Amino acid sequence: MNLHTVCESAACPNVGECWNQRTATFMILGNVCTRRCGFCAVQKGAPLEADYDEPRRVAEAAAALGLRYAVVTSVDRDDRKDGGAELFALTIQAIRQRIPGCRVEVLIPDFQGSREALKIVLDAGPDVLDHNIETVPRLYREVRPGSRYERSLELLARAKEAAPATPVKSGMMLGLGETENEILAVMRDLANRGVDILTLGQYLRPSPRHLPIARYYRPAEFDALRLAGGEMGFAHVEAGPLVRSSYHAAESELRARGSGTR
Repeated sequence: MNLHTVCESAACPNVGECWNQRTATFMILGNVCTRRCGFCAVQKGAPLEADYDEPRRVAEAAAALGLRYAVVTSVDRDDRKDGGAELFALTIQAIRQRIPGCRVEVLIPDFQGSREALKIVLDAGPDVLDHNIETVPRLYREVRPGSRYERSLELLARAKEAAPATPVKSGMMLGLGETENEILAVMRDLANRGVDILTLGQYLRPSPRHLPIARYYRPAEFDALRLAGGEMGFAHVEAGPLVRSSYHAAESELRARGSGTR
């Protein structure tokens, strides 16, 4: 169907497990990103023209896979005034029309801080709104050039304020050179913005051209961070070496709603 998944484009280590369970994260707005994050395997360069038939094809693919829970993300599209928000909304609507009852999680970019772009997505009624903080503020210039820590925090806070009943989700990669105190500080920042679901995973270098791994975290360290997140008030924390933002997404939403979103 001429579609892309972040599973393949970002070289996710869980692709075998997830695809075997008929789970995939669709990546809309092409497979060329306008930003050059040092950790990401997605192709960078001049963006592709927006394809307004793409939402229909995503819905058809989700139906063919028999999905009851669909996750949709995108490349960054800083060339577009709305950052691609319109295509997110159209994709949510197309999936719901094609598969009534299918839940839809969206993993959105920061839309360069556009309030209107965030409103366009929220008005389409996603079941979960995800935006990843990715790393600690000190490492942003190297890890996420073109992004700003405070801007991402503000987006998450606005999302929770605008749609209190919708679980808000964010995630971090560990192993890029951050300290434990910095990780905990970011977790507290996210908790204070009303984030319900937190994912914590190990950064794995996609190729020698990407940022090196500063350290590997032990499973016991992820367990400790999961417990710390629970004490901070997150409704659900998914933490482990191979955890990614869409890993066990449906289960995370159910657990968050069962614990009660904030």
